[in-house]
Amino acid sequence: MITVMVEFKLPQPVTRAQARETFMSTAPKYVGMAGLIRKYYFVTQDGTRAGGIYLWKSREDADRVYTEDWKAFVRGKYGTDPVMTWLECPVVVDNVSNEIISDD
Repeated sequence: MITVMVEFKLPQPVTRAQARETFMSTAPKYVGMAGLIRKYYFVTQDGTRAGGIYLWKSREDADRVYTEDWKAFVRGKYGTDPVMTWLECPVVVDNVSNEIISDD
C-alpha cells in the first residue's frame, strides 16, 4: 500500500466551513475510484494550507490518478500546484473494521 499526502498553500485563508464546501464538491469523483482505499481531506487550523491524504492499494493505482490533468485541476481549483509526499504503508490499523491490514 502507498500513502500520498498532497498539500497546497491557499492563495488566501479559508474557514473550516469554506474548506468543507469545496471538498464536498470534489469528493464524489473519488467514490469507487479504482485502487483508492480511503481519502482524507484536510485544512490547517489557520486555513492557509489544505490537501488530501490518500491510501492506495498500489503505486500504480496512484500513478493513474496523479496525471498532468489532475495537477491542472488542483491548480485551477485551489490556485496553486500540489506538493506531494509519497510514503510506503506496510501496515494499517483500522479500528472501524477492527482489523490490522498488511500488504504482504
